[in-house]
Amino acid sequence: MTQTPKDIIATIKQNNDQIKHVIFTGCGASMADLYPAYYFVAQESQRLSVQIMQANEFNYATPKFVGADTIVITASLGGTTPESIAATKHARELGAQVITLSHNPDSPIVKAAEFVLIHGFEEDYAHKTEKMTMALQLAIEIVNQFEGYEFYDEAQTAFDGLFDLINHEVQMAQGAAKEFAQRYQYVDKIYVLGSGATFGTAYSTASFLFMEMQWITGTTINSGEFFHGPFELALKDAPYLLFMNDGSTRHLDARALEFLQRFDTKLTVIDAKDHNLASIASPNVIDYFNPMLITGVMRIYADELSVARQHPLTQRRYMWKLENY
Repeated sequence: MTQTPKDIIATIKQNNDQIKHVIFTGCGASMADLYPAYYFVAQESQRLSVQIMQANEFNYATPKFVGADTIVITASLGGTTPESIAATKHARELGAQVITLSHNPDSPIVKAAEFVLIHGFEEDYAHKTEKMTMALQLAIEIVNQFEGYEFYDEAQTAFDGLFDLINHEVQMAQGAAKEFAQRYQYVDKIYVLGSGATFGTAYSTASFLFMEMQWITGTTINSGEFFHGPFELALKDAPYLLFMNDGSTRHLDARALEFLQRFDTKLTVIDAKDHNLASIASPNVIDYFNPMLITGVMRIYADELSVARQHPLTQRRYMWKLENY
């Protein structure tokens, strides 16, 4: 029988009700998909320490506290990322409670883990965010079961409406995505801004959708940090992509928006307010649902960009082609 995030955390609590630490670890886009879950625990827990670590950094610079009182959550889309498999095995050897998320139920990372969640990916745009969504569900269960989370029911309501909202908003965004593709098809760099729980989405967009999949230089900037150095490059027609949250860090995004408009940059905004996030998520939980909605909508922008550039998202120079790197 397939376990749910709630089942898994309940079993871990039965095994050890003195959990003190949580580590999220992975590589590339999978690490970025864990960011909203990390952010939730960091914001909402009053007693748990939490970190997010690149998998090979976890392997070679393991925090000394990792042990039976630690939950380690790993992730790998195909389940074959060597560093993430090693991190999963390493965490288990140290006695941690280890959960992995993967799309492939027969993959090496699944076989290495104690607890497993299998997520979708190909079904539709919403399912491309399922790994991120399941990680957030785990984070909410950890906080709720070990210390209580007063807005737990409101979070579940948001989860219930999330995938339908993403798929609907992707359809509504098709025209804007085509316009984005036409405006940006010849750029060689894009600056990507985001804040709060969506900072991981900004990072994955710049590093993977742009750098890995389109060979466009992508730079990630925290919207709040924009005014502490990076804004010097906000020139006329400089290419920017801004993710605007609905929630507590919106002021940071709005401040960056005003500045970028002031100097007539080549700016595209994907705004969770425009995509009706508040229709499913209450003000108490909305911060944590921005990344999934924005990620889902961003995928149609990436698809259209790949068509305009005649550069499929699956095209690579090195990945899957070189054995030794």
